[in-house]
Amino acid sequence: MAAVECESKDDTSTELSETPVFSNETVKTIEKHETSGIPLQSSWTFWLDKVGKINRAISGITVEEYKENLTKIYTVNTVQSFWAVFNNIPSASAVQVRYSYHLMRDERYPLWEEPVNQNGGTWRLKCHKSDTEKIWKEMVLAAIGEQFAECVAEADEICGITVSIRDREDLVQ
Repeated sequence: MAAVECESKDDTSTELSETPVFSNETVKTIEKHETSGIPLQSSWTFWLDKVGKINRAISGITVEEYKENLTKIYTVNTVQSFWAVFNNIPSASAVQVRYSYHLMRDERYPLWEEPVNQNGGTWRLKCHKSDTEKIWKEMVLAAIGEQFAECVAEADEICGITVSIRDREDLVQ
């Protein structure tokens, strides 16, 4: 399940073109929290979108080609395992430009084409780079805490949250 390593968080740009792993100590901590922590209402999966400079709509890559560029980081089921993962992956501001983090309900792929995502919608928030970390964190916490439930139509659902790192302003959607 593990895919991205960060033994210690720092604010430098992180090369994520390869697929490193969590340290053994971090994996043990996450696994411990999965069995003894406070359960979330839904499991949530962290994904790293390494498509980077490829715009799927413009380049014409297929869904399968896009999936090959996604790296599943970890699926969390408890509050404690969420924090163990969130605090041990590079921060959004340290991720390369044109890369994205996705936090998706259950083990969904971050794809519109997935039938399970058909009841999701979209909104987009451009944010100054200095605000990206705070906005990403607040939106992710609201999602896993099911805080959007009363703001969403009955037939709709929050499928996931994405932060996309861009040259000037980042996107949270």
